[in-house]
Amino acid sequence: MTTARLPVDLPRPMLAVTGTLPTDPSRWSYELKWDGLRIVAGIDVAGIDVAGIDVAGIDVAGAQSAAAVRLVSRNGRDVSVSFPEVVQALTDWGRRTATSAVLDGEIVATGPAGTPDFGLLQERMHVADPARAATLARRIPLTYLVFDVLQLGGVDLCRTPYDDRRDVLDGLGLAGGVQVPPRFAGSAQAALDFTREHGLEGVIAKRRDASYRPGVRSDAWVKTRHLQTQDVVVGGWTAGTGGRSTDFGALLVGVPDGDLLRYVGAVGTGWTDAALRATTATLAGLATPSAPFRELPAAVARSGHWVRPVLRGEVSFSGWTRDGRLRHPVWRGFRPDL
Repeated sequence: MTTARLPVDLPRPMLAVTGTLPTDPSRWSYELKWDGLRIVAGIDVAGIDVAGIDVAGIDVAGAQSAAAVRLVSRNGRDVSVSFPEVVQALTDWGRRTATSAVLDGEIVATGPAGTPDFGLLQERMHVADPARAATLARRIPLTYLVFDVLQLGGVDLCRTPYDDRRDVLDGLGLAGGVQVPPRFAGSAQAALDFTREHGLEGVIAKRRDASYRPGVRSDAWVKTRHLQTQDVVVGGWTAGTGGRSTDFGALLVGVPDGDLLRYVGAVGTGWTDAALRATTATLAGLATPSAPFRELPAAVARSGHWVRPVLRGEVSFSGWTRDGRLRHPVWRGFRPDL
């Protein structure tokens, strides 16, 4: 008997719909919504010295050897090099339990206030040099919060109901830099109140009898945010003034609309000085003579500088104007995982 190997391509994560939080705790369980980077992790225990191991009531096959770990972002990009401490923690777990697994969760960085800080996380998201990643790991520690288990010891758990998968997950013994976050067994309002009081992003309700559907946005998972956020594509920029005269003033952003972008606004706040300089240099390398937007207000068309629409990011905002613009947008960070 040999240990089951993980597939070359890890499953894409299941996604939630945005909506009003369901309130029936007999049908729904509630989890915190984390402001981080969605990651599917594969722990592949190689070897043929197999022993049956009971993990949370499931008889799985394991092997006494090293574990090969892969971390894959939502868009299928291997980001293992960027997060060495997470790879090490999962490797240690694989060695200790002699069990292969596929896990789903979110990598988060914690700011001084003790809440997830996406700006800190962004400093580590693009790092491809192992030495640089190791240095950043000492300065900006991260936690991989695992909220689902898709495979265990070669057993596919995707068709297993959510409640049962969570029971398995709670029995895995994950600790240290890899943790299982809590879920709320009580009311939806209690979950909303907790996240609001602690400055967290929101709540995800998960239907307790639902299977896991890789790569599908399903109404079996419903997310509610306290702050609205929007994924955008950068199509241009305006010149800075005053203390920002050597950098851009605002990014001109849109959302995909056919082969062009629909303009949704200008985002001028949310950067550190270092991020301003780095982004200004990036924009210069993407210059293009024509606007990638379908339509633009006259003033924006006159003042804008255009770039190829290859940069994706995320903004927070207070709502939408009647003409489809972001109200009070704040830049949250580039999102290479989208």
